[in-house]
Amino acid sequence: MRALVVEQLAPDYAGCVVKEIPTPAPGPGEVLIRVRAAAVNFPDLMQTRGEHQHKPPVPFVPGMELAGEVEAVGEGVTDFAPDDPVCGGGRGGMAEYAVLPASGLRRKPETLSFSQAAGYAVAYLTAYVAFERCARLQAGEWVLAHGAAGGVGLAAVDLAQIMGAKVIAASASDHKLAVISDEYAPDATVNVTAGFRERVKEITGGRGADVIYDPVGGDVFDESLRCIAFGGRILSIGFTSGRLPVLPVNIALIKGFSVIGVRAGEYGRQFPEKGRENHSAIWKLADEGKVRPRVDAEYALSDWRAAFDSLANRKVIGKTVVRPDL
Repeated sequence: MRALVVEQLAPDYAGCVVKEIPTPAPGPGEVLIRVRAAAVNFPDLMQTRGEHQHKPPVPFVPGMELAGEVEAVGEGVTDFAPDDPVCGGGRGGMAEYAVLPASGLRRKPETLSFSQAAGYAVAYLTAYVAFERCARLQAGEWVLAHGAAGGVGLAAVDLAQIMGAKVIAASASDHKLAVISDEYAPDATVNVTAGFRERVKEITGGRGADVIYDPVGGDVFDESLRCIAFGGRILSIGFTSGRLPVLPVNIALIKGFSVIGVRAGEYGRQFPEKGRENHSAIWKLADEGKVRPRVDAEYALSDWRAAFDSLANRKVIGKTVVRPDL
């Protein structure tokens, strides 16, 4: 089979190559999947350089989220059969075939395409854990969603609306904000390039945002401290800006807000029963057709570099996927 293989850890994807490797066989409890789509996530890019906390031994095939059809099942697997449409995560999605544990797979919702299903779980699970478990988001509260054009940020815009919140979508691109306004109709948008604190206060009637969803960090986090409502919650999702911000605790003391770190996967590992509930909740929303995951572009496996660059260069509105079947 053809696969994107990381043969060595190096800058600029220098250790990556598309090559023929043996098609894996499913072992007990495993499923062999004919991959139709694999989502591109920032950890995939970081792993090619060895900069992510999870460091698979080389060589490895990247791709932590995928969707496709069952090709074969291993011993003891009874929940799936050949040709079943499935989606899941773990490893090896950027190849024509991948083997995953049956326990980590779900049937693909009929409401989602293979590309939508491939990029759904991580983004929407992160948003769900952030809003439901960490922030205890209430209907009618104001949510400021930074990085709103990215996969994780756009999922937050979508889910916050589903939960009844009033949403301000924030981005550094007027073009991206126009697309978000057209397709998702948030209550307001704000371009953060020239600052946003005063605009957020104006939109919220002077109060500030009750919940701030921040996958950016850096200067965006710093200014968010100036437009958080008293008693508000800042959700720290990540640091795509590249700078880890520092919290002046005197500001937290004066304004009475909380800063909450969000790691959806770790939350599920720490609280397994709640973790299962989280997964069930987001897939129920998909089955019911309530969510609107956006796929910005699909790339052939041979065009993997362009797919990676689209994410690294912040060109994406929603998700980028690699399609081994193209």
